[in-house]
Amino acid sequence: MSLDLFAQIAAIGVVPVIAIDRVQDALPLADALLEGGLGIAEITFRTAAAADVLDILHRERPELIVGAGTVLDLASLNSAKAAGASFCLSPGFDAPIVDAAIAMGMPFAPGIMTPSELSGVVCSGLRFAKFFPAGIAGGPKALEGVAAPFAHLGVSFIPTGGVSPDTMGDWLTLPSVAAVGGTWIARSADIREGRFADITKLARAAVERVKAIREARK
Repeated sequence: MSLDLFAQIAAIGVVPVIAIDRVQDALPLADALLEGGLGIAEITFRTAAAADVLDILHRERPELIVGAGTVLDLASLNSAKAAGASFCLSPGFDAPIVDAAIAMGMPFAPGIMTPSELSGVVCSGLRFAKFFPAGIAGGPKALEGVAAPFAHLGVSFIPTGGVSPDTMGDWLTLPSVAAVGGTWIARSADIREGRFADITKLARAAVERVKAIREARK
């Protein structure tokens, strides 16, 4: 696993989680994020366009760190790898998929909600996980409790699902949280309707919010 890649994600602090329906929207989306100072995107395998979008962004916008989300099976993992994804995430922990990702050298963050699932992640040799669905799983206090017995192992998390600009600070003040994931930055409807200027504004606001939260912690 590439710890350097996850260090880059941690430095950014927020990952836009994106379901994109049309390939032709890939480059306008990327440019909107980059204009807002947000150099990362998680393209979820919730749409048929995902693999093609990943491929286009990998080739045409190499300055953007592009990962694949909702990687639920080996076919999606292989498609993400072939398309040039820099990292993959899944909503749950599936040992065969994790093993395959490790074998191919793909930085992977499986989803966890319980200590048992996190134990599986750690035993696989990973030190990065997605806490999902973060909101209904109990919020920051729940993650704090789940993560505590594993803190000495250096495990870091990306809480996703129910995170908002208003709650970012609650998550990012936890030492174990490297970054948060959220759908509010680049909503599917905004992409479909060409509201890329709005996406730029939301991206810029998210970057500024991360900076303010981290400055306050110093």
